Amino acid sequence: MARGLDNATISRRLVVSPKTVRNHLANILVKLQAASRAEAIVRAREAGLGGP
Repeated sequence: MARGLDNATISRRLVVSPKTVRNHLANILVKLQAASRAEAIVRAREAGLGGP
């Protein structure tokens, strides 16, 4: 997610179902107290995660 990948790509790379990806991303949003995927990406990048 921090690299801007969509759920389908993440699902293929991790060899899990798209629903599993959605569930994990929802949990990440809650833990980061982020209102959106974009906000979570900004926070991850500020923490040095993900790519440019």
